[in-house]
Amino acid sequence: MLRNYRDLKVWDKSYHLCLDFYRLSKKFPLDERYGLSLQMRRSVVSIPSNIAEGYGRKSKKEYIHFLYEAYGSYCEFETQLLLASDLNYIKTEQFEKI
Repeated sequence: MLRNYRDLKVWDKSYHLCLDFYRLSKKFPLDERYGLSLQMRRSVVSIPSNIAEGYGRKSKKEYIHFLYEAYGSYCEFETQLLLASDLNYIKTEQFEKI
């Protein structure tokens, strides 16, 4: 039985994705500190945050809405990750891990 949002596997996986990316983004070029890197951090942190917020709303309708928001943030992050890979900001092995 779930006690809170932290018991959700999807929240746990997205939280760890966020941690992994924050660590990885420290190695981005300095001129990307306020560009792609910042945008990616915002989108990746939005994933577990929306899952948690939706869970906390205690309404099935709102929970589903926030899950869709989290998915949208994931799609945004995935697009940005592809861009970072194509710009050679991250190595192939890092891309595959993330």
